[in-house]
Amino acid sequence: VQLQASGGGLVQAGGSLRLSCANAGRTNYAMGWFRQAPGKQREFVAGITWNWGTTVYVDSVKGRFTISRDKAKRMVYLQMNSLDTEDTAVYYCAARNGDITPETSGYAYWGQGTQVTVSS
Repeated sequence: VQLQASGGGLVQAGGSLRLSCANAGRTNYAMGWFRQAPGKQREFVAGITWNWGTTVYVDSVKGRFTISRDKAKRMVYLQMNSLDTEDTAVYYCAARNGDITPETSGYAYWGQGTQVTVSS
């Protein structure tokens, strides 16, 4: 499974970005978006089950970010609204065979990462 993340960029605080992850999803897989800020550990942001579209979010992005999938295109998206400087990080998409987990070690497949920079 070769994932390809894209869509990052520079945006002002309060703005929006949509990240995309190509070649995503298989039956019974869960897809996740993670992020890693400089000097910090990689953290779970959001996840979605491929079969049913069940979603999970970290508290800090609830109400601002939306994860979705397009099964026909095998794409996963992360719509990010009301961005804050604290959201600045490299964002990664990841996949695993099984249910959503926030544990980085639970995902076997990773995309290359896309930089999101939010300016004040």
